[in-house]
Amino acid sequence: MRVSFIGLGVMGYPMAGYLAKSGHEVVVYNRTTTKAEKWCEEFGGSSAATPAAAAQGADIVFSCVGNDDDVRDVILGDDGAICGMSSGSIVVDHTTASATLAREIHGIAAEKSIGFLDAPLSGGQAGAENGQLTIMVGGDEEVFDRAAPVMDCYAKAITLIGPVGSGQLAKMVNQICIAGVVQGLAEGLHFASRAGLDSARVIEAISKGAAQSWQMENRWETMTAGKFDFGFAVDWMRKDLAIAIEEAKHNGANLEMTELVDRFYAEVQALGGKRWDTSSLIARLEK
Repeated sequence: MRVSFIGLGVMGYPMAGYLAKSGHEVVVYNRTTTKAEKWCEEFGGSSAATPAAAAQGADIVFSCVGNDDDVRDVILGDDGAICGMSSGSIVVDHTTASATLAREIHGIAAEKSIGFLDAPLSGGQAGAENGQLTIMVGGDEEVFDRAAPVMDCYAKAITLIGPVGSGQLAKMVNQICIAGVVQGLAEGLHFASRAGLDSARVIEAISKGAAQSWQMENRWETMTAGKFDFGFAVDWMRKDLAIAIEEAKHNGANLEMTELVDRFYAEVQALGGKRWDTSSLIARLEK
């Protein structure tokens, strides 16, 4: 297919690369043009000066940017992707954004007979670089069936959750769960240290039982060593949790634990940890 990819950050850069390596004709757009030029040198393809120009003639336009405002700009703005798209094409937004924005884009796209999927990701930078992302999708089944084989270039699992907005809501669930798991692991490791236990032996024992988690398997050692440069930044986690907390105000969900952990992440930011990864919750306990 002819596809375009808008946003070449730590996630988008390798994702677009997998599309090119899979044989798709890829046109990229990035606000920092030097990054787009570097991508073209590495993977071939071409770059465009605006999202609209990148989207011209594309069967599918992918976007992966920072937040709601960024998504609105690159898709719906004066030079946004939809301005350059044709009837029958598809927009797939991989940004973690609000379900409200997803529904707004869907409505505008539908007026031009353009399909839309909200498709946030889980797996972080490592998942993007290894082509092993998990994708939660909201949208129409017919549109999903057309886009899923292309997304498969960089995914290990792609699930249609429900109608437009459902992908973003599922990503909120994902972040809520991660927040609780990381805080529990941080407190457990902190407790083990204060109790004079050998943390390695404790983890060896409990990781084989009900306490096991991805965070435990992959982060306990770096957490105890005070190393926090292994993934998703605290600033971005707080952005995601804020989206979930705001959504909960509308659907009536009780997110007491999530709100508490969000405040803990604010403390980590105050310690200078804005760009530390999410496992840095332990830092506020060890200070």
